[in-house]
Amino acid sequence: MFFNKKELAYNAIPDKPDPIMAKHLQEIIGGQFGEMSVAMQYLFQGWNTRGNEKYKDLLMDTGTEELGHIEMIATMVARLLEDAPVTEQEKGASHPVIGAIMGGQDPKDVLVQGLNPQHAIVSGLGAMPVSSVGVPWNAGYIVASGNLLADMRANLNAESQGRLQVARLYSMTEDKGVKDMLSFLLARDTMHQNQWIAAIKDLEEKEGGVVCPTTVPPEWEATEHSHTLYNHSEGEDSAALDWVKGIAPDGHPFNYAQGKAFGEKPILSPAPPSLHNTLPGQDMK
Repeated sequence: MFFNKKELAYNAIPDKPDPIMAKHLQEIIGGQFGEMSVAMQYLFQGWNTRGNEKYKDLLMDTGTEELGHIEMIATMVARLLEDAPVTEQEKGASHPVIGAIMGGQDPKDVLVQGLNPQHAIVSGLGAMPVSSVGVPWNAGYIVASGNLLADMRANLNAESQGRLQVARLYSMTEDKGVKDMLSFLLARDTMHQNQWIAAIKDLEEKEGGVVCPTTVPPEWEATEHSHTLYNHSEGEDSAALDWVKGIAPDGHPFNYAQGKAFGEKPILSPAPPSLHNTLPGQDMK
């Protein structure tokens, strides 16, 4: 069960309209590492957690918080689109960052490519569940495997990528109101990264290993390949990595070797005539 409070999780009041920034902010709503992704990821992980109530509660706490972040950013997008005359849009389109990205094109051309026409045509000056280039949000972005250690590692990656994108957005605007909201998101991403790192360490200790899943029997694994970095590139720069000469996190020594083929050259049997494939040895003319 969910309840909605009327107040936002944090302030979402821009200094002035800016449809360009409204488009950019769509990325942290409906992009691969946006708030929709982390909200659904944590909630589904929580709903699917079996017999670990502390972590189930942590996931539900965080997933519910992320739903509030969606609302907050969507409100900011809507306010950035309010009262935005064409002249203001042209000023936004000639922003130096946008100009640099677009290679110094004519401001009118930048305007056409920089704005999201669906904000006016489809959503009536509101946010949408899409990325900054209009790609609809996809449930395939989320990870909910049923293995808490695997999921926490996916969560750490999601928060790392999300914080990176928020930091980039912060540098793209001079609007103090937008920066204020992004500052809050940076802070929450810091907390979430730290909590997932702590959870990962806790789960590694409880499960007695760092390689996930820890329940794989040793006889299933070709252990002679388990701790060797194979060089499959020109040169041997990777051999200079300090950790390659040391002990792996699971306690085994790392090795380094030239990559090679461990299998044989594949020879496939001819397909049946009904498939009308090219006959073996027959040249195409």
